[in-house]
Amino acid sequence: MASGLFALLDDIATLMDDVAVMSKVAAKKTAGILGDDLAVNAEKASGFLPDRELPVLWAITKGSFLNKLIILPLAFLLSAFVPLAVTIILIIGGLYLAYEGADKIYHYLVPSHEDKARLDVELSKEEILALEKQKIKSAITTDFILSVEIVIIALGTVINESLTTQILVVSVIAMLATVGVYGIVALIVRMDELGYKLIALNDRKDSFSDKVGILLVKGLPWVVRALGFIGTIALLLVSGGIFRHNIDFFHHLLPNVPGILKDLLIGLVVGILVFFPILIFQKIRESKKA
Repeated sequence: MASGLFALLDDIATLMDDVAVMSKVAAKKTAGILGDDLAVNAEKASGFLPDRELPVLWAITKGSFLNKLIILPLAFLLSAFVPLAVTIILIIGGLYLAYEGADKIYHYLVPSHEDKARLDVELSKEEILALEKQKIKSAITTDFILSVEIVIIALGTVINESLTTQILVVSVIAMLATVGVYGIVALIVRMDELGYKLIALNDRKDSFSDKVGILLVKGLPWVVRALGFIGTIALLLVSGGIFRHNIDFFHHLLPNVPGILKDLLIGLVVGILVFFPILIFQKIRESKKA
């Protein structure tokens, strides 16, 4: 009886060893997409009122956990029985990410009357909450697509392992993608709050804590702007990478161009091709309503 228990514990220890090793491999493989995920989600989670930042971030984090609960079992089932469906889902997600990237660039270059109005007019509480819900929904949708990419890449690193190892390794990476990414995002969006606390730490002026606090407070707007730029580039890079790795035409296109630049160009071109027909359709629908 005791020997059986020790054998079971030995098997569990061996399995955990395998999971730890494979998790490191999967983490290295997904490091790039996790970095993009961080940039995109940090940009999505910024721009809210200070007292709403953490509640909004928590809402997005809960949505991210729900995304993982949906994606993980589906990924295992589709990978086992309908592997082609995984590729199709990735490509559809890539189209959405490319569209979002092109949309951000367009609205930066050509601000709409609505965008200008938001800058010039103080919004009501109802309008702020409606805009907040819209941004949360957009963030969760983007997280879903990025999560699919992370889960599929992680699954690819353990595809030849046992089903138990696959489930444990991919689940570890999926949870890391949520807890790690949104933990860092929370630190970023609360930089100014930490800065004010450091400034108020003591009565001495021009102390070290004052200097660090002022740096954090003044640095936050620059960080948010940088994240907006990096997040847009990340959307295009991720989408371009999806197309390049899953469509032969894009894989063999521009063989002498570095991979990262190729991903950016592919994501941008596809994003433009998806964005403008949708924009035209929206303009036609708006003109009919008017």
